[in-house]
Amino acid sequence: MAIHKAKDNSFKLIFGEPELFAEFLRKYVPVDILGDISPEDIEDITERFIPLFQDAKDSDTVKRVNLKNAPPLFVIAILEHQSNVSHRTSFRMLQYITLTLTEYEKEANKKKKGAGAAKGFKFPPVLPVVFYDGTRKWTAETDFLDKTELNDVFYKYIPKFEYELISLNDYSREELIRLGGALSLIMLIDKISETGDMGALKDLPREYLDKLQLEMTPRLRELFVNVITVLLKRVNVPDDEIDAVTYKINESREVQKMFAWADNYDVQETRRIAIEEGRREGIEKGIAEMVFEMKNDGLPEERIARISKLPVERIREIILSFR
Repeated sequence: MAIHKAKDNSFKLIFGEPELFAEFLRKYVPVDILGDISPEDIEDITERFIPLFQDAKDSDTVKRVNLKNAPPLFVIAILEHQSNVSHRTSFRMLQYITLTLTEYEKEANKKKKGAGAAKGFKFPPVLPVVFYDGTRKWTAETDFLDKTELNDVFYKYIPKFEYELISLNDYSREELIRLGGALSLIMLIDKISETGDMGALKDLPREYLDKLQLEMTPRLRELFVNVITVLLKRVNVPDDEIDAVTYKINESREVQKMFAWADNYDVQETRRIAIEEGRREGIEKGIAEMVFEMKNDGLPEERIARISKLPVERIREIILSFR
């Protein structure tokens, strides 16, 4: 599977989680009315639209948000993480908006015949959002008007809307830590594009991690494992090492210990080159230490073998070497 595809799937999973999407709306979209959105207010209706956009299956999402004491809001989120900025995004967003409002009118007509044609009928608001985590500066037009020829002449007749651009590059490590929450940690992880940055995960403030501890659930832990897996695949870490790392995350009961392994990856780029040249001494040492820790944790040799993908005989040799 291509690396960019794996990343697409990771973000599709993240924004498919109501808790994280609610946090995204509350903290990263500058609209006051969204400040008290909860996961229970969000309904994912993506599957109604994505089949019409085959190339967007793993990167776009459409949500219905039930606002308190207000009409529903529809949020269209396009996730952009390509090496090249997409200048077609505003038109793609216009297509989604049209489809979303058409679907809304159909639903209204099902409930009451001719409702959409009634004088008092109004369409719901649609919030278009683009989340971008590419390395280049986003230079595409955010206003559809700017994408249209002769817009100074035909201004009155051109659909007018602007999507909200949220670029990961605009958020510093310090700002993400200040915002807090599970999504901030995922965004911090995603900012790591080079293996030399990996050690930053072990230096997160204690207060920040303590707050994360309070909201950590088995589902969120599973999401972190998926995100870390994508990150390590992106920097060419072998599968056996990834298995060992994800094991340690799953076994860590405290959030501040989840990333203790990151200390061993500060020079991962050098190790990646060594892997390509067939020099695995450092890797084997790290795996041996992980095997010994798993044995100390009381795991049977057969399970250690499945996690590390090493033969049971090799597991026994490693355990004996530490005695």
